[in-house]
Amino acid sequence: MAEPNPSPLAAEARRPLSPHLQVYRLTLTMMMSGIHRITGMGLYLGTLLLAWWLIAAATDAASFETVSWVISSIIGRLILLGFTWALFTHMLGGVRHFIWDAGRGMEHPEREYLAHMTIWGGLALTLIVWIIAYAVR
Repeated sequence: MAEPNPSPLAAEARRPLSPHLQVYRLTLTMMMSGIHRITGMGLYLGTLLLAWWLIAAATDAASFETVSWVISSIIGRLILLGFTWALFTHMLGGVRHFIWDAGRGMEHPEREYLAHMTIWGGLALTLIVWIIAYAVR
């Protein structure tokens, strides 16, 4: 006698799992993909902070004073530092994707070089902006 057809759930249970966790090793470009998404979310939250500042500036002095106090606190400055880093890192990630869209930088050494330049460029630009901001202040 022939065996009965297995149920669809049993067939799904026998299907091989995606090999991404077993076969692929984590690379810098994979990590940069995640960082690009995280910085995008951070920019969204930072834009809400910017909107709060603009709305407070448009309403009254007390509201603006509250926002200024929050932003000038240690935590506020750390948030602004993170926002600055996210802005530059996300921007350089976009430049990296633009280079890839042009058909360049897809081979191994160039891919890694672009990923490193995104990381170090974001840190360097953040440092430059904060040094200039404190020098002008």
